[in-house]
Amino acid sequence: MTESELLTRAQCQDIFGRVSHRAMAEGADQVELTLDVTASALTRFANNTIHQNVAEHHRSVSICVALDHRVARATTNRLDEESIGSAVRQAVEIARVQEPDPESLPMSEPAPQTEVERFCRSTAQATPADRARIVAQAIDHVRSQSQTAAGICATRHSVEAILNSRGVFAYYHDTQGQFSITAMAGDSSGWAKATAPDYRHLDAPGLTRRASRKAALSHDPGELPPGRYTVILEPPAVGDLVGQMFSDFSATSIRDQRSFLTGRLGKKLFGSGIHIADDVYHPLQTGAPFDGEGVPRRRLALVEDGVPREVPYSRRAAHHDGVPPTGHGFPLPNEYGEAPLNIAMAGGDVGLDEMIASTARGILVTRLWYIREVDPYEKIMTGMTRDGTFLIEDGRIVGGLRNFRFNQSLIELLNNVEALSPPERASGEESFDMVVPALKVHGFHFTEVTRF
Repeated sequence: MTESELLTRAQCQDIFGRVSHRAMAEGADQVELTLDVTASALTRFANNTIHQNVAEHHRSVSICVALDHRVARATTNRLDEESIGSAVRQAVEIARVQEPDPESLPMSEPAPQTEVERFCRSTAQATPADRARIVAQAIDHVRSQSQTAAGICATRHSVEAILNSRGVFAYYHDTQGQFSITAMAGDSSGWAKATAPDYRHLDAPGLTRRASRKAALSHDPGELPPGRYTVILEPPAVGDLVGQMFSDFSATSIRDQRSFLTGRLGKKLFGSGIHIADDVYHPLQTGAPFDGEGVPRRRLALVEDGVPREVPYSRRAAHHDGVPPTGHGFPLPNEYGEAPLNIAMAGGDVGLDEMIASTARGILVTRLWYIREVDPYEKIMTGMTRDGTFLIEDGRIVGGLRNFRFNQSLIELLNNVEALSPPERASGEESFDMVVPALKVHGFHFTEVTRF
């Protein structure tokens, strides 16, 4: 899918003109249009063979109308007049049968937008042959180690735009490449993954060597009894685990007393070295610099020196509390309110190798999966290690370990941090991409050994 085949700014304005004309003719007071167009392609491999190449063109035309304090939305994936007219009529009909909402607000007004450039033409124009070359090199290396490779190489090109009848026009255009690989041996496995706007920056050979090396090092895994251990969490594990708490950083969930931050804002909750921001403008982050209503995103200091400071506000939550919105709201109507989506956690200057060298006895964790919540207020999570769990003794990795299940409070975890690496963009499986360091923590609670 080439750049010209996605929606340009002029095309977005033309579509909005058609939507707005029909909505007003149907009796809507205000109308908002959200356009989301994505061209994605994926090359999947397993058993050292490419077995799937797919391409998908997704289009969402989402129309929100406001009518006498009633808000409703309808969506289509077609741009012809009949489909647009049908979606407008559906939205208006849904709005008319609702009870008026006295807390509904007029749609957002225009505000200065900060542009971010995350479009890479090479990614948008990547071909199946380009992806196949990357995968073939990875398979060749893994096969040379008498291992089996599986994973994906993917490219994506997307446009997101929000326009409304009060003059908002927010437009964002980006690309993303992704490479993920699992190297499997007889009784062990290793994994690595990365994403980047330019797929050529993924360093697939380096990721492949890392996954293969983990599979080799973790063969014939030993077993440790459950208990509390010093643990080094690599960045993907940090993102997957710590990322579970950020849906609670929400003014709406705090007001509804659904958040573990209820009654804790401004109080010391984590260790002094913990600094976490929500920052869509961070050079390692991606995503639109505006929210689901077209409000520009603001950088938030979520945690400073272990103290939760700022939380996101949608327009509705901000109006309720008499503060400015932060640009983190979801498209209306919704029941969630707002959430941070561009997490950037400050790191330190201790590299992963140095963390290992300084550990007399501990466990190195590559990544986690099947993460679920056990205690919402103490933020206790359970889950399992996967694809590279290692025993550290006297400052070196001495072998692989059978995987563990854990029950661990995130509050306790972030109070037990002994060292942080420089942050990097981490791409896990259980959370959105984040900028996080590796963490060395003490007292990590493993509850049982798994049998796979």
